[in-house]
Amino acid sequence: MSSVWITGASSGIGAACACKYAAEGARLVLTSSSAERLEPVAQKCRSLGAPEVVVLPYELGNPEGIEELTANAWDAVGGIDIVMLNAGISQRTNVEDTSMEMVRKIMEVNYFAPVAIAKAILPRMVERGGGKIAVTTSIAGRFGFPLRCGYSSSKFALYGFFETLQAEYYNAGIGVTIVCPGRVQTNISLYALDKGGKPHGVLDPGQKGGMSAERAAQIIVRAIAKGRREVLVGRKELLMVHIKRFLPGVCARLARKIKPM
Repeated sequence: MSSVWITGASSGIGAACACKYAAEGARLVLTSSSAERLEPVAQKCRSLGAPEVVVLPYELGNPEGIEELTANAWDAVGGIDIVMLNAGISQRTNVEDTSMEMVRKIMEVNYFAPVAIAKAILPRMVERGGGKIAVTTSIAGRFGFPLRCGYSSSKFALYGFFETLQAEYYNAGIGVTIVCPGRVQTNISLYALDKGGKPHGVLDPGQKGGMSAERAAQIIVRAIAKGRREVLVGRKELLMVHIKRFLPGVCARLARKIKPM
């Protein structure tokens, strides 16, 4: 029976993965900034068969408590086999309208928090004999995307850190899976930061028409179980990742034509 800790578990990919793991009989620790939004997910996970579900709310923009948060998650279920670093925040502002305060806020949640959790949980996993770390990036972390300068930067940065972690700790029994979603039906656009740092409040057409979070969870959970180094999750939009790899100039021209939303 595995123990799984998921951040960003109150909705979208995180909630769907929690339900998938619950159906497989895993013990769960669920984290997001809102205990109120976590509780319905926890109740559903219990009904699906999870023998233990611990709700551990935390605001990941607060770096001071990450070590304690990790210790609490670890102790809550007697050790973590899989940690899924999924929490994130996006934006809908161009470079000129993106304040440095917004950039730092996005980086704190999307990059520094998962890095800090990984650093805190890593020695525990190594001492225990191994474990799996999954981190959610984005296709916006593979190529620049309009109205996402801070968001794309944070997702690009995750690749650098977690690919390094993969290389350094592979022989210590630490598996790292980088999860790269395209358009998935989540609420991320609703809470994306607009000019002035206010929530965007609109479900973007790309999100609305994307892959279901449930289907994404099936792909992600399977990839983690198989020890995949990276998993692309989405539909035809994933083609841009391959275009960037082989035809970067074409990718740049296509990116300029993406309708901002």
